[in-house]
Amino acid sequence: MRRVAALLALVALAACTKTATNVMGGRHPWTVAGVLRMGEQQEPDSLNLMFGNNESTDEVSSLLYSFLIRYDANGNFIPDLALTIPTRANGGISADGKTITIHMRRNARWSDGAPVTAKDWMFTYHAVLNPHNNVKSRYGWEDIASAEAPDDYTIVVHLKHPSSATFDILTMAGTAYPPLPSHLLANLPDINRAPINTTPVSSGPYVLKQWTHGSSLVFVPNPYYWRGAPKLKELVWKVVPDTNTLLSQLQTHEIDLYRDVDSNSVPRLSSIDGVVVRHRLIANWRHLGINTSRPLLSDVRVREAIAEGVDWKQINDTVYHGINQLATSDIFPQSWAAPSLPPYTHDPQHARELLAQAGWTPGPDGIVRRNGIPLHLTVSSSTSAKSNEQSEVVMQSMLRAIGIDVAIRNYPSSLMFAENGPLYTGKYDLEWSVETNGPDPDNAATWNSAFIPPHGANTSWLRDPIVDQTSAAASATYDQAERKRLYQREEERIRQVVPAVFFYWEQSYYGMNNDIKGFKPAAFLVDTWNAWEWQI
Repeated sequence: MRRVAALLALVALAACTKTATNVMGGRHPWTVAGVLRMGEQQEPDSLNLMFGNNESTDEVSSLLYSFLIRYDANGNFIPDLALTIPTRANGGISADGKTITIHMRRNARWSDGAPVTAKDWMFTYHAVLNPHNNVKSRYGWEDIASAEAPDDYTIVVHLKHPSSATFDILTMAGTAYPPLPSHLLANLPDINRAPINTTPVSSGPYVLKQWTHGSSLVFVPNPYYWRGAPKLKELVWKVVPDTNTLLSQLQTHEIDLYRDVDSNSVPRLSSIDGVVVRHRLIANWRHLGINTSRPLLSDVRVREAIAEGVDWKQINDTVYHGINQLATSDIFPQSWAAPSLPPYTHDPQHARELLAQAGWTPGPDGIVRRNGIPLHLTVSSSTSAKSNEQSEVVMQSMLRAIGIDVAIRNYPSSLMFAENGPLYTGKYDLEWSVETNGPDPDNAATWNSAFIPPHGANTSWLRDPIVDQTSAAASATYDQAERKRLYQREEERIRQVVPAVFFYWEQSYYGMNNDIKGFKPAAFLVDTWNAWEWQI
C-alpha cells in the first residue's frame, strides 16, 4: 500500500489526540443528541435502486431497504431478510450449483405495517425482467431460468447455469435490487414513475421524512424495522457539492461526518477540534475511461499512446498527495482474484511512435493529424471535486506534449452518470471517474460486450471476444482457482486493448465528530451497511 508516511503519522496522531478532547464521554456543545448530519457531495438520482446510477443511490438504498443478504465492513456476507447464507453445506445451494434456496425471516415488515414476504422478491424479479421497466441493468437476473415461492417465506431460484453473478444479486447495492412492496406495486404495468421512486415505503432501518432536492434528505427510524428501532432519532443527508464547503462545514461543526474527504483537504483534517480521522483502502477505483467506439480512439495504438503519454504516478503524488494505491486492474488488490500485472510505463517517445504507426503525424501546431484531421479529444469528469479538474489539466498538458489536443468538458454528477448523460449515451471521448466494486471480482457487466448501454455499464463500449469469453466463463463457475486463472487472462487482455487506464485504489479518509459511535467504514460498496447501530 503506497502512502505518504509522514502524512499518515500526522493523521494517526490527530486521531488519538482529538478523541481525547471529548472529556469523560460528554458531548460537544455542537453535537445534536441523536441527530447525525452527513455532508455528501451527491444526492441520489432515484430512491429505487433499479433506476439509480450514482453512489448516493447505493448508500441511501441501504438506509431504506432490507436486502436478502448484506455485506459487513470487510465484505463478508451477513444475513438480512435471509435467515442464513445459502451454501452447499446447508443445502441452500444445490450440488450442481444451479438452484439456490433462501429462507426468509418472518418478523420483517414494511413501514406501513405490511409483512415483507417472498412475494415481494418475486414481484421484484418479474419487475426487473419486465421490458416496460427502464432498469439500469439486468446483469445477473437474466441468468435465472425460473424462480418460485412455495410459501410466503421461501424463495427458490433456478439458474440456467452456475453463476456467481446471480448469487451476487441476492446481496446489496449495484444490481442487487432489494425486494419491493408488491402490495403497492403489483397492479402497475411498469414502475418507471411509481411513487416509491421518490417517496419509498421502507423495509430498512429508516424512512424518508423529507427530501429537499439539491439541499438535503432527512431520515427517521422505521418503527417496524425487524432489528428494532435504530439508535438515531434523525439522520440528515446534507447535499454539499463543493469539497471546500464540506471541509468548512466540518470545521464549523455544521456537519458531523464527511466521508471520502477530497485528497486536497486530508492534511487539514488534523487541525479540526473534536474531529477524529479514519482511513482505509476501499474498493473504489479511479480510471481514465476510453470510449473505444469513437473513430479517433478505435485504434488500440492511439489508446496505448494515451496510457504511456501520461505520468500517472506524478498525478497521484501531486494532485492526490500520494495517499492512494496505484492500480493495474479493476480487481481489488486485496482480493483472492487480484491479477499480477505491470503498470503502463511513462514513455512519451514510444507514445509518439505508436501514434506515427497509426498514421498520425505532427502538424504545424504540434498536434498530430491523419488525413488532415487533427487528433482533438475531450475529457469529462464530474464537477464535484477540485482534484478532478486538476488531474485533467495535468493530463491535458502531458498529452499535448505527444501531439494530442484535449479539451476539458465536465458535468454535474447528476448528469455525468445519468442514463441520458455522456457515459451511458457514449457522447464522450475520455472520462475521469470512480467505479465501486463489490467483494466478488465478477466484472462482466463492465467489460463484456453484452452489457454495452442500454444493457449494462460497459461504458467504454468495448467489444473484444477474449474479454467476452473470459469474463463470462469466470462468472459461470464457483471454482475459485479456475476463476482466478480466467481473471488473470481477462485482465491481461484488457491491458492489451486499453479500454481504460486504471489509476488508483482509493485510500478513503473520513472526518468524524468524535461523539459518533458505531460507524464502521466499509471496504466495499456502502458505508451505511450498519446504519441502525450508529449513534451520537
